[in-house]
Amino acid sequence: MSQINDLPLSAIPTGSHGGGAGRIAFVQALWHRDIVDQARDAFLEEMLRSGVAREQIDLFEVPGAFEIPLHAKRLARSGRYAGIVGCALVVDGGIYRHEFVAHTVVNSLMTVQLETDVPVFSAVLTPHHFHEHVEHRKYFHRHFAVKGSEVAQACIGTLAALQRVGEVLAA
Repeated sequence: MSQINDLPLSAIPTGSHGGGAGRIAFVQALWHRDIVDQARDAFLEEMLRSGVAREQIDLFEVPGAFEIPLHAKRLARSGRYAGIVGCALVVDGGIYRHEFVAHTVVNSLMTVQLETDVPVFSAVLTPHHFHEHVEHRKYFHRHFAVKGSEVAQACIGTLAALQRVGEVLAA
């Protein structure tokens, strides 16, 4: 159930730099791209349904999840983005490394938003068990589409809430 419809369509603040500060960046890892693309596509659809034009969203691709935080940090520091979304599927490849990667990526994204004051959203997911068979792939295709919609809702909701905070603090 979405609460987005109750939010103003102006939830993404536009800046004085040609609307640059009103942009959203979506940074996605290319590992398991067919699955991660489902989140990206659902994110774009939900943003459009919420009144955010596709032209306000810039898409970036990186090799893997580990590269997302540095891209997010540089994008946040640019002053062009109201929000940044990171998206990846980090799977257990037979060694314990996946948990460290996912933990590092999510913690780094939190650090980026706290250091830059630009909200950073995570759709970096680490399934407990992922196998390269048809049923798991179908399940995660559907699951990532849901997560793409959810991260769009979180993005719109957070930006609207921060805009309200800014208005209260400015009063």
